Amino acid sequence: MKKGSLPTLSEVARKAGVGNTTVSRVINGGERVSPETLARVQKVIAALGYRPNQAARVLKGHRTRTIGMIVPSLADPFFSSCAEAVQAVARANDSLLIVTATQNDPHKDLENMKMLVSHRVDGLLIAPANSKSDAIRDLAARISIPVVTLDRPILNSTIPAVLTDNYQGARCATEHLIEHGCKRIVCLTGESTLFTIQERMRGYRAAVEEAGLTCTINTSVKDYKSAEYAIESLLASAHQPDALLTLKNSTTIFAFEVLQKLNIPVPQQLALIGFDDFELATTLRPAVSVIQQPVEDIGRVAAELLFERFEDGARAGTKSRSGKRPVTLENCLVRRSSCGCPAHS
Repeated sequence: MKKGSLPTLSEVARKAGVGNTTVSRVINGGERVSPETLARVQKVIAALGYRPNQAARVLKGHRTRTIGMIVPSLADPFFSSCAEAVQAVARANDSLLIVTATQNDPHKDLENMKMLVSHRVDGLLIAPANSKSDAIRDLAARISIPVVTLDRPILNSTIPAVLTDNYQGARCATEHLIEHGCKRIVCLTGESTLFTIQERMRGYRAAVEEAGLTCTINTSVKDYKSAEYAIESLLASAHQPDALLTLKNSTTIFAFEVLQKLNIPVPQQLALIGFDDFELATTLRPAVSVIQQPVEDIGRVAAELLFERFEDGARAGTKSRSGKRPVTLENCLVRRSSCGCPAHS
């Protein structure tokens, strides 16, 4: 082997004293290879640092050992944490993860799906911008690789999904504020077309109506300025709120910053619970109560489901495990000070 050149399959075969076919069998699982020969070839592979030529393997119809992941944003801690968990599963399965972002644009969902398919990925994980997308459902049925959605489903399809119970999480948070004596709870959010946000609004509405209170939902929050305008308008109204339920971690942060700027005491004048935990939630004063999602579990379970489908030989659009109900993980209420709970709770 020349200095600086990569070892070849033929060199492994020569050094191990076997044929190229035997080395190929070892690389592909060791079928029809004696234990002694298998151990000898594996030892030579390790000593030479041999890695199979993936491009050549693909041309022969082998898997590419890559999976694609389509998320709204890698700047969002929720999706970056999901991607980390997916990458760990991919690495354990000797595969590479390719991640693309869409900014919650349904057209980019389709573009990225097609691009990743053209790059011959073995499977796709996607957090769709539009859960009612017939285009994604139809494309997933046409392509010959497994597709799994995470955080959001594709409704009326057989595509497997890994979700959390957004409805119950928002309902739990609202009921907790009601238990603290809050009567005028305002739900603040943006991106109200997203499946997750709609489920959370539904949970909030159910809890408020069951308690005989009035629903107030403001869906205008997309940045700090819109949060500031929304909260100032609420505080200037005849029926000032005594609690806020914010449905995204970014909305929670914007709302908290506005309340600090306006010197609104939390929770004395305005209690606050956010959906999704975030890094500084425990260090703020008061610490922010949240509905915490099992973010890493969402990514891990979705990736494991995808790799299970490889093992099962399943394909998108079939009913191998994909015809079952979505995998739904539980959220939990993390009680901190902003909702009115004692700091030690």
